[in-house]
Amino acid sequence: MNVDERTVPPGSDRSSSIAGLLRDRTAAFGGAAPDEDEPVEEDGRRYRRQRNRASVVDALLDLYHDGNLRPSSAEIAERAGLSSRSLFRYFDDVDDLMRAAVRRQQHRAAPLIPVDVPAGATLEARVAAVVDQRFALFDAVAPAATVSRIQSPFQPLLLAELTQSRAYLRNQLAEVFDPELAALGARRAPLALSAIDVVCSFESYQLLRNDQALPPATAKAVMADAVAALLAGHEPGAAAAHTGTGEAGTGAP
Repeated sequence: MNVDERTVPPGSDRSSSIAGLLRDRTAAFGGAAPDEDEPVEEDGRRYRRQRNRASVVDALLDLYHDGNLRPSSAEIAERAGLSSRSLFRYFDDVDDLMRAAVRRQQHRAAPLIPVDVPAGATLEARVAAVVDQRFALFDAVAPAATVSRIQSPFQPLLLAELTQSRAYLRNQLAEVFDPELAALGARRAPLALSAIDVVCSFESYQLLRNDQALPPATAKAVMADAVAALLAGHEPGAAAAHTGTGEAGTGAP
């Protein structure tokens, strides 16, 4: 992943950088082009085709949002206001339609991808910012994200996009918590990052909100406490602050 695909590093001017990086973030977070599937009025026929294509994608996303993760062609067509026979004039097959819907949802969620961390923020503030961002993002993409995880083993393109999105979010964590991870050392830092990545994943969000049925505030507190525990005592300067606290003043841990 190149540097343009990363989140803005802690300490930089995020407010001026976010707008310029949204396009790159969208590309990194699933590969969707900003204007993909949007109507472009070049001629009447093409406009109608793109308008109908967008209507079908929106209909599928609406059905996902309603809890119908496996709608029939008839249900999609009815929601889009089209006939079932005309539905696949606009898509190669069901897989093509599903990929378009997932990409549209990812693009809609692009403004939720940045982590708002002010310069000099404490570890506690950064953990809270990451948890708030993950819950806002996952709340927005939950239906499409669930479908992409169900279908990715059978759709290589969807799997590639999911892998790319996961790598992006993992890299985001590495940057936000870089000082603490650096303090852990080369051996322990990758292990800690892997654990934090799991804790902050969509799958963990699902377990907390759906399987355990925790209210949002409680679920956020669980995620935040887990991240903080994995990085506890590793803010910059923490190691120096604890030097000499071993037995008999020897500095032993």
